[in-house]
Amino acid sequence: MKQNKGKIGIKEYVAIIALTIGTKLSDDTPSIIFEDARNAGWIAVLLMGGMAFIPIILLVKVFSAHPDKNLHEVIIHLFGRFFGNIISIALLLAGVASVTVDSGTYVDIIGTMYFTKTPASIIYMVLMLVCAYGAKRGIEQIGSVAWVLIPYLKVTLFIALLVSFNAGHFDFIFPIWGEGKMEIVKSSVKNVSIFSDFLFIGLIAPLVASSKDFRKGTIIGLFIVAFEISLAMISYVMLFDYTTAEMLNYPFHETIRYIEIGFLPNVETLFFPFWLVATFIRFSFYLYMSAVLLGGILKIGEFEYLIPLITIIVLLLGLAPDSPSIFLYIMRQKLLMLLSPAFLCLPPLMWLIAKIRGDFKNETVQESS
Repeated sequence: MKQNKGKIGIKEYVAIIALTIGTKLSDDTPSIIFEDARNAGWIAVLLMGGMAFIPIILLVKVFSAHPDKNLHEVIIHLFGRFFGNIISIALLLAGVASVTVDSGTYVDIIGTMYFTKTPASIIYMVLMLVCAYGAKRGIEQIGSVAWVLIPYLKVTLFIALLVSFNAGHFDFIFPIWGEGKMEIVKSSVKNVSIFSDFLFIGLIAPLVASSKDFRKGTIIGLFIVAFEISLAMISYVMLFDYTTAEMLNYPFHETIRYIEIGFLPNVETLFFPFWLVATFIRFSFYLYMSAVLLGGILKIGEFEYLIPLITIIVLLLGLAPDSPSIFLYIMRQKLLMLLSPAFLCLPPLMWLIAKIRGDFKNETVQESS
């Protein structure tokens, strides 16, 4: 693919992680976590980050031994072509299902919170059309736009959180352990796949400037998103109390509609444009990764031509449900539960096979040469 011969630097890589995974604080992810962990949801997120660190660091270790291979190529190398393709197909199905459910959720947010008179089908088509165009532009363009946009997004998020803390009640975070420590652990294990995007990010590992940048960027990105989502969860509890927060489908958007900043009563008009652009970047990146994986499975080098096909599939599947908000919420819960064991088990298994095969000796030779 001609437009993807270049690579992205660590700053673009971290910006992509912060925008794609970090924006989960603004969808229905907090509500799902609140359901089990109650007001200790913010602790559950930190625990999930700790659990995710182990598979992620093992995954990074495997990629450091194969700096020129992406996730699909590493899987084929470790598991063989037959079993490797089966694993990649399973990941592709899970990935496309996640993109479908997530994009449907974002269409529901836009339709129910901001453009109430616009048909969901129109919103969905516009969203996917813009994202398909963004994905077609390639990883360098996605990374550059993410890096340019991230300061504005983080500043507006910081302002929203600051005002929420000021307007909220600190007492609402007590009892600090919510329903109990065991419930926090259960919720964390069940929903740790909110960080499973780090597994799929391995599809662009060879496109990051160096193995060192990939390793550092991944770890920095994990710390940023875990901290951000946890902080947002605290602000939702302080503002609404957990009994209300867990009933809100999209607590972030309720928050920016609730708070006021000085002379600006409609604060959502300040945040919505930045959030919308972040949404475009997020799904552009997901479509791009899906195309990379499908291209690898089908052995199609010019994988960018698969982006329209994947976009149409996502669009058709996403428009199918009759009661989108309920259906998407349930589907998202099930997907998180299904992906969690895969996310926790696959990277350690890859690391173990690479260790048995002696792949890390090659890494030592490369570093010393």
